[in-house]
Amino acid sequence: RALVVSLFFKSFLAISRKLCGAGIMPPDAVPKAELSGADVFHTPALRSAQLFERVASDQPSHDPIGKPKVHAAALKQATGEAIYTDDIPRMDGELYLALVLSTKAHAKITKLDASEALALDGVEGFFSAKDLTQHENEVGPVFHDEYVFANDEVHCYGQIIGAIAAANQALAQRAARLVRVEYEELQPVIVTIEQAIEHASYFPDYPRYVTKGDVVQAFAEAAHVYEGSCRMGGQEHFYLETHVALAVPRDRDELELFCSTQHPTEVQKLVAHVVGLPANRVVCRAKRLGGGFGGKESRGMMVALPVALAAYRLQRPVRCMLDRDEDMLITGTRHPFLFKYKVAFTQEGLITACEIECYNNAGWSMDLSFSVLDRAMYHFENCYRIPNVRVGGWVCKTNLPSNTAFRGFGGPQGMFAGEHIIRDVARIVGRSELDVMQLNFYKTGDYTHYHQQLERFPIERCFQDCLKQSRYFEKQAEIERFNRENRWRKRGIALVPTKYGIAFGVMHLNQAGALINIYSDGSVLLSHGGVEIGQGLNTKMLQCAARALDIPIELIHISETATDKVPNTSPTAASVGSDLNGMAVIDACEKLNKRLAPIKEALPEGTWQEWINKAYFDRVSLSATGFHAMPDIGYHPETNPNARTYSYYTNGVGVSVVEIDCLTGDHQVLSTDIVMDIGSSINPAIDIGQIEGAF
Repeated sequence: RALVVSLFFKSFLAISRKLCGAGIMPPDAVPKAELSGADVFHTPALRSAQLFERVASDQPSHDPIGKPKVHAAALKQATGEAIYTDDIPRMDGELYLALVLSTKAHAKITKLDASEALALDGVEGFFSAKDLTQHENEVGPVFHDEYVFANDEVHCYGQIIGAIAAANQALAQRAARLVRVEYEELQPVIVTIEQAIEHASYFPDYPRYVTKGDVVQAFAEAAHVYEGSCRMGGQEHFYLETHVALAVPRDRDELELFCSTQHPTEVQKLVAHVVGLPANRVVCRAKRLGGGFGGKESRGMMVALPVALAAYRLQRPVRCMLDRDEDMLITGTRHPFLFKYKVAFTQEGLITACEIECYNNAGWSMDLSFSVLDRAMYHFENCYRIPNVRVGGWVCKTNLPSNTAFRGFGGPQGMFAGEHIIRDVARIVGRSELDVMQLNFYKTGDYTHYHQQLERFPIERCFQDCLKQSRYFEKQAEIERFNRENRWRKRGIALVPTKYGIAFGVMHLNQAGALINIYSDGSVLLSHGGVEIGQGLNTKMLQCAARALDIPIELIHISETATDKVPNTSPTAASVGSDLNGMAVIDACEKLNKRLAPIKEALPEGTWQEWINKAYFDRVSLSATGFHAMPDIGYHPETNPNARTYSYYTNGVGVSVVEIDCLTGDHQVLSTDIVMDIGSSINPAIDIGQIEGAF
């Protein structure tokens, strides 16, 4: 109703402005400050500039490290020639798989009848929990607390109950709609974090606490104590390519999978578990993904497992690509969070203690929620030193599709709480947010609440650079003037600093492998454990190999990521893809360089092709594996107190100016400036692309 009145008023202002302009109404009939309320937003002409560090002038011309090299597949992607999983041509006898999904949030399945669907011509089979043993049906990325097909009970709307294999997509989807499912609804249905708290619906072993110093004493001695809360909703990944898998039986007991996943090894492992084969009979391949953002780190199994099962049982190729509505329904989102905090601070705004409770909405199964909560608990203080801390964390079990990894993995949610705290403190002591931020910033040498020392902490420099680059104070003055002169349109400016820890929270994932094959014509085929999701990982790996072997980048090619080239890979996630795989690539290159050294000494004037040819005829191995394990990490208060939690941190500061239309709630970002410290960039073009894309 308010919106209708506002739009009516907007039209009144727009008409009045025209009448004043035409001289029909007196020019001061409507106050000047009100007139801009008639305006609507238009997309402005976009202007942008990117600044980065240039490489040293004495660097050899064919050494690509540090240069803004174009993404290796950019031209193919721009012209539509790049092959994604579903672009693989249809095979002879191939079937399409359609999923039967739950239409209740919490219910018992009393009847499951596929006879009507199976009677259709061209429908080849129906699969459900009855086709698997209890053990085979239980799956999950870490804890096996999920099911390939719902077993007697459904825990969320959109849970997979069964799958129909048929001659084509239209037929399979029609048949899936004919499968009759009857339910007996169960109580309670828990959707929100508040409902989970009310029903004490938590996963076992929670809450967990992290403490530092003495919060009780600090609260007793504080000049000010304030209690508040904040919340953050979920977010859909919306990768352009939805989840997709194609399974091809290669023999009675061999399966090959083409899958859009950030974690081919996990798909391999779970497929082997479900069909009852050892992992060496299952190959999972991923050439490139059309985006992932964490949504394909663990949830790829929801499509890959039914597809693999159908292909294995029917001994025919089977494919499934989710429609957008199915994908958004079944795959989960970013974790919604609720934070309740109590903060102590001085008259000047220096924070002395904080007690905070973090609740995340995990959905119906654990998935990676425990790890997301850990990262949120470790990032809640953002860039601010708080000497006394007590952080509690709860993983809430609800009747929603299981929430999962999403760019930042709990970090953004945690930092969101930290930024609320800083703004509360600034408001109460009556100082500017920037002053309170600077007063509380960590300095080099400080310790976090999880006992990691900050060896280099350049946040102050990022902060000053960003203020300068964005002309912050100038813009702030302009905004104050604009807001005085316009009643119905208002502008605001905000600055947010960040600190993000680089490493997987789970120790054993911080490893990577690589395989390099050099062919007798001098061309090089590189395989590594990371997946090209569009983020440019392959481009960076080509750059690493080109420098390490000291050859032009054009001689090197990466075909795909596959579990038969590099085994036991970690997911491509947590911002460590290039760190881990790059080091593994360099390790393999160094082995090859060692073998080629005597030949290069004997033929100092030779070309790369001549050296490789000579090595081949001298029976020197031209294939090498590389491996890297991230050093000095794996902190645990009892078992490993001297290690670090994160390998290092990246820092950044962003400033945005936003305008809102107070009548309609419409808004527009007018300008943004970002300064990121990411060390020495391997490829500034790709890193800036990642930063802009993330923003």
